[in-house]
Amino acid sequence: MAMRRIIVLGVLTVSLGFFGCDQAISPMPPGVTEAVAVIHPTTGYTATGTVTLKQESGMLRITVAITGLSPGQHGFHVHEKGDCSGGDGKAAGGHFNPYGTDHGAPTSEVRHVGDLGNITADANGNASVVITDKMATLNDGPANVLGRAFIVHAGADDFVSQPSGAAGSRVGCGVIGQR
Repeated sequence: MAMRRIIVLGVLTVSLGFFGCDQAISPMPPGVTEAVAVIHPTTGYTATGTVTLKQESGMLRITVAITGLSPGQHGFHVHEKGDCSGGDGKAAGGHFNPYGTDHGAPTSEVRHVGDLGNITADANGNASVVITDKMATLNDGPANVLGRAFIVHAGADDFVSQPSGAAGSRVGCGVIGQR
Protein backbone atom coordinates (compact mmCIF):
# COMPACT_ATOMS: atom_id res chain seq x y z
CA MET A 1 0.00 0.00 0.00
CA ALA A 2 2.80 2.45 0.88
CA MET A 3 4.58 1.63 -2.38
CA ARG A 4 1.37 2.30 -4.33
CA ARG A 5 1.05 5.76 -2.70
CA ILE A 6 4.64 6.59 -3.63
CA ILE A 7 4.03 5.60 -7.25
CA VAL A 8 0.78 7.61 -7.42
CA LEU A 9 2.49 10.67 -5.89
CA GLY A 10 5.34 10.31 -8.37
CA VAL A 11 2.95 10.13 -11.32
CA LEU A 12 1.03 13.17 -10.05
CA THR A 13 4.24 15.14 -9.58
CA VAL A 14 5.43 14.35 -13.10
CA SER A 15 1.98 15.13 -14.53
CA LEU A 16 1.88 18.51 -12.81
CA GLY A 17 5.34 19.23 -14.17
CA PHE A 18 4.16 18.57 -17.73
CA PHE A 19 0.66 19.98 -17.61
CA GLY A 20 0.19 22.27 -14.65
CA CYS A 21 3.24 24.48 -14.52
CA ASP A 22 3.53 26.13 -17.92
CA GLN A 23 4.62 29.42 -16.34
CA ALA A 24 7.59 27.75 -14.64
CA ILE A 25 9.10 26.64 -17.96
CA SER A 26 11.38 29.38 -19.23
CA PRO A 27 11.23 30.27 -22.94
CA MET A 28 14.09 29.42 -25.28
CA PRO A 29 16.73 32.16 -25.30
CA PRO A 30 16.50 34.56 -28.23
CA GLY A 31 18.85 34.07 -31.19
CA VAL A 32 22.33 35.50 -31.21
CA THR A 33 22.30 39.02 -32.62
CA GLU A 34 25.92 40.07 -32.07
CA ALA A 35 29.31 38.40 -32.47
CA VAL A 36 32.96 39.39 -32.59
CA ALA A 37 36.26 38.07 -33.95
CA VAL A 38 39.65 39.29 -32.78
CA ILE A 39 42.11 39.18 -35.68
CA HIS A 40 45.59 37.93 -34.82
CA PRO A 41 48.54 37.94 -37.21
CA THR A 42 49.78 34.75 -38.79
CA THR A 43 53.51 33.99 -38.67
CA GLY A 44 55.55 36.72 -40.35
CA TYR A 45 52.70 39.24 -40.58
CA THR A 46 51.36 42.04 -38.36
CA ALA A 47 47.61 42.17 -39.08
CA THR A 48 45.54 42.77 -35.94
CA GLY A 49 42.10 44.12 -35.21
CA THR A 50 38.47 43.33 -34.62
CA VAL A 51 35.49 42.35 -36.69
CA THR A 52 32.08 42.85 -35.12
CA LEU A 53 28.89 41.34 -36.48
CA LYS A 54 25.32 42.40 -35.89
CA GLN A 55 22.22 40.65 -37.23
CA GLU A 56 19.75 43.26 -38.50
CA SER A 57 16.52 42.72 -40.45
CA GLY A 58 17.67 39.79 -42.57
CA MET A 59 21.12 41.30 -43.14
CA LEU A 60 24.41 40.83 -41.33
CA ARG A 61 26.35 44.05 -40.66
CA ILE A 62 30.08 43.32 -40.45
CA THR A 63 32.28 46.13 -39.11
CA VAL A 64 35.98 45.66 -39.84
CA ALA A 65 38.85 47.52 -38.15
CA ILE A 66 42.25 46.01 -38.95
CA THR A 67 45.77 47.46 -38.78
CA GLY A 68 49.18 46.15 -39.78
CA LEU A 69 48.32 45.42 -43.42
CA SER A 70 50.25 46.37 -46.52
CA PRO A 71 48.54 49.22 -48.41
CA GLY A 72 45.96 48.07 -50.96
CA GLN A 73 43.29 45.42 -51.27
CA HIS A 74 43.11 42.23 -49.21
CA GLY A 75 40.78 39.30 -49.68
CA PHE A 76 38.42 39.01 -46.71
CA HIS A 77 36.49 35.80 -46.16
CA VAL A 78 34.74 33.62 -43.62
CA HIS A 79 36.48 30.24 -43.59
CA GLU A 80 34.87 26.93 -42.68
CA LYS A 81 36.63 26.14 -39.39
CA GLY A 82 37.08 28.24 -36.29
CA ASP A 83 40.71 27.25 -35.95
CA CYS A 84 43.55 29.76 -36.15
CA SER A 85 46.25 27.41 -34.87
CA GLY A 86 49.35 26.44 -36.78
CA GLY A 87 50.73 29.90 -37.46
CA ASP A 88 49.71 30.08 -41.14
CA GLY A 89 45.90 30.24 -40.83
CA LYS A 90 45.44 27.09 -42.90
CA ALA A 91 43.75 25.24 -40.02
CA ALA A 92 40.70 27.43 -40.77
CA GLY A 93 40.15 25.40 -43.96
CA GLY A 94 38.65 26.79 -47.15
CA HIS A 95 35.99 29.41 -47.64
CA PHE A 96 32.75 28.72 -45.79
CA ASN A 97 30.62 27.15 -48.52
CA PRO A 98 27.65 25.23 -47.06
CA TYR A 99 25.78 25.15 -50.39
CA GLY A 100 28.67 23.78 -52.49
CA THR A 101 28.70 26.70 -54.95
CA ASP A 102 31.48 28.35 -56.97
CA HIS A 103 33.57 31.21 -55.61
CA GLY A 104 32.39 34.69 -56.53
CA ALA A 105 32.10 38.36 -55.64
CA PRO A 106 29.98 39.35 -52.64
CA THR A 107 27.39 40.79 -55.04
CA SER A 108 27.19 37.62 -57.16
CA GLU A 109 24.08 35.45 -57.03
CA VAL A 110 26.33 32.37 -56.97
CA ARG A 111 29.08 32.51 -54.37
CA HIS A 112 30.30 30.99 -51.14
CA VAL A 113 28.61 32.31 -48.01
CA GLY A 114 32.13 33.25 -46.89
CA ASP A 115 32.93 35.36 -49.97
CA LEU A 116 32.95 38.88 -48.55
CA GLY A 117 35.23 40.46 -51.14
CA ASN A 118 38.14 42.78 -50.40
CA ILE A 119 38.96 45.27 -47.73
CA THR A 120 41.28 48.17 -48.58
CA ALA A 121 44.14 49.26 -46.34
CA ASP A 122 45.25 52.87 -46.54
CA ALA A 123 48.86 54.07 -46.87
CA ASN A 124 49.35 53.39 -43.14
CA GLY A 125 48.08 49.81 -43.38
CA ASN A 126 44.71 50.47 -41.74
CA ALA A 127 41.45 49.04 -43.08
CA SER A 128 38.11 50.23 -41.75
CA VAL A 129 34.90 49.25 -43.51
CA VAL A 130 31.32 48.20 -42.90
CA ILE A 131 30.04 45.32 -45.03
CA THR A 132 26.36 44.44 -45.22
CA ASP A 133 25.75 40.87 -46.34
CA LYS A 134 22.52 39.06 -47.21
CA MET A 135 23.87 35.47 -47.15
CA ALA A 136 25.90 35.11 -43.96
CA THR A 137 23.92 35.05 -40.74
CA LEU A 138 24.06 34.60 -36.99
CA ASN A 139 20.69 32.82 -37.11
CA ASP A 140 20.31 29.05 -36.99
CA GLY A 141 20.71 27.34 -40.32
CA PRO A 142 23.38 26.37 -42.83
CA ALA A 143 24.67 29.95 -43.38
CA ASN A 144 25.43 30.56 -39.67
CA VAL A 145 29.00 31.89 -39.31
CA LEU A 146 29.33 31.53 -35.52
CA GLY A 147 32.33 29.41 -34.58
CA ARG A 148 33.99 29.88 -37.97
CA ALA A 149 36.97 32.13 -38.75
CA PHE A 150 37.62 35.35 -40.62
CA ILE A 151 40.74 35.27 -42.75
CA VAL A 152 42.49 38.35 -44.13
CA HIS A 153 44.66 37.58 -47.17
CA ALA A 154 47.88 39.19 -48.42
CA GLY A 155 46.45 40.11 -51.81
CA ALA A 156 43.19 40.99 -53.50
CA ASP A 157 40.45 38.48 -54.29
CA ASP A 158 40.00 38.42 -58.07
CA PHE A 159 36.42 37.03 -57.74
CA VAL A 160 37.10 34.60 -60.59
CA SER A 161 39.80 32.05 -59.68
CA GLN A 162 38.41 28.84 -58.23
CA PRO A 163 38.04 27.85 -55.52
CA SER A 164 39.20 30.89 -53.56
CA GLY A 165 39.94 34.01 -55.62
CA ALA A 166 43.76 33.73 -55.64
CA ALA A 167 44.14 36.20 -52.76
CA GLY A 168 47.41 34.71 -51.53
CA SER A 169 48.74 34.03 -48.06
CA ARG A 170 46.66 34.32 -44.93
CA VAL A 171 47.96 37.31 -42.95
CA GLY A 172 45.35 37.41 -40.17
CA CYS A 173 42.86 35.06 -38.54
CA GLY A 174 40.11 35.43 -35.95
CA VAL A 175 37.45 33.03 -34.67
CA ILE A 176 33.86 34.33 -34.62
CA GLY A 177 32.26 34.09 -31.19
CA GLN A 178 29.04 35.25 -29.57
CA ARG A 179 29.30 38.70 -28.08
